[in-house]
Amino acid sequence: MVKVVERGQYIIAGAGLSSACDIIQHLWSPPNPTDKDKKDLYHFFASKVVPSMKRAFKDNDYKWDEAKDDESGFAFLIALGGQIFDISDDFAICLDIDGIYGIGSGSSLAIGALKAGASMKKALEIAANKDPYTAPPFMYYEQEKWK
Repeated sequence: MVKVVERGQYIIAGAGLSSACDIIQHLWSPPNPTDKDKKDLYHFFASKVVPSMKRAFKDNDYKWDEAKDDESGFAFLIALGGQIFDISDDFAICLDIDGIYGIGSGSSLAIGALKAGASMKKALEIAANKDPYTAPPFMYYEQEKWK
């Protein structure tokens, strides 16, 4: 299963329920930011991106409130304009002060390795070695920051 896709200006990584990931990564039409939106991407995500994600779930008959329990859920890392936004299954938008993000079962292992000084490649190898649900091949994407 592909866990990272490019959709126009967006890079979208998903983890958790595959039905939620399929909708957001393949069926959702992300909004295009205006020049004004580009000046405050957090506001753009809160006012336009997240509501459009909720509409995509509704339009595709996905009931996230019913699907959510202690063992299920979803998370997305969405990059736009060189900024990463962490969106959880309650649609909270989180930003990391260090700019280090991860989602999925091996993410805490990889983040810990990164914070301890490992390269991105080595951090992913460590996560794959210790978490049975994390495995190569790993995909890498880059996105330039908007000026």
